[in-house]
Amino acid sequence: MLKQTAHTILMIEPIAFSFNDQTAANNYFQQKGNASDADLQHQTLAEFSRMVNQLRAKGIEVLVVKDTFEPHTPDSIFPNNWISFHEGGQVILYPMFAPNRRSERRDDILRILEGHSLVINNLSDFSFWENQDLFLEGTGSMIFDRVHQIAYAALSERTDKSVFLQFCETFCFTPVYFSARQTVGGKRLPIYHTNVMLSVADGYAVVCTDSIDNIDERQMLIESLEKSGKEIISISEEQMHAFAGNMLQLQNKEGEKFLVMSQAAFDSLTEQQIKRLELYNELIVISIPTIEKTGGGSVRCMMAEIF
Repeated sequence: MLKQTAHTILMIEPIAFSFNDQTAANNYFQQKGNASDADLQHQTLAEFSRMVNQLRAKGIEVLVVKDTFEPHTPDSIFPNNWISFHEGGQVILYPMFAPNRRSERRDDILRILEGHSLVINNLSDFSFWENQDLFLEGTGSMIFDRVHQIAYAALSERTDKSVFLQFCETFCFTPVYFSARQTVGGKRLPIYHTNVMLSVADGYAVVCTDSIDNIDERQMLIESLEKSGKEIISISEEQMHAFAGNMLQLQNKEGEKFLVMSQAAFDSLTEQQIKRLELYNELIVISIPTIEKTGGGSVRCMMAEIF
């Protein structure tokens, strides 16, 4: 039986984290501050280490691989965009929008994971789509309902419809795609990654339906989630901007389930939303303000699930 939640994750320890101008072109969550790169790295490493410790304290297996100085990959802390792991030893590599993120795909990481008893029976590489300027950034672009084999995608510069449909056909996922937007400077602009507005867990989904302007597309998403047995926990666009959609459900080897979110996300939630989430799982709340502000991503982006 397929599982929705993993008990093992891959995280990449940053060595030279910094603001990435190339991703800022369409990631409107990024904010460029005045801190030096050295200060950014120091603060980021402290936040990263705190997150690893909090997850391990709950019995979640965290496999940490350290980044390298060369080539410089300022966003390596977000591995879920370039790789995903699936049951049966299937590993998939993805085409990345920013040229300086493509070097994050490292063969040595796979060899390290094999040393931790990861079995790779099949490696599928979709990165060739970069040659056509078409992109699909892993579980940033796609949210999987693994049990029901459904893939959800908000189309954007980083999530191409044709590549998404080929992925779904290749790996037998039912595709559900739509347009999701956020208000930036008075304009409605595409949200760069699906995983900032949607999180699918075993029995529920956290979703910012307000970001889907097309009523038919919004209803299609709601009906798909409800048909697959998910309770819908809606968040506002303001909460989404606090990364309340960028959550991930995990479990430990004893089967205890947890929902991992940032402190900013937690602080944005109402008491009723928190109570509804706690009916399903314990909450793990992690403070990563530097990573969120500079990188434009939150805790979910930092974890690549290993099945």
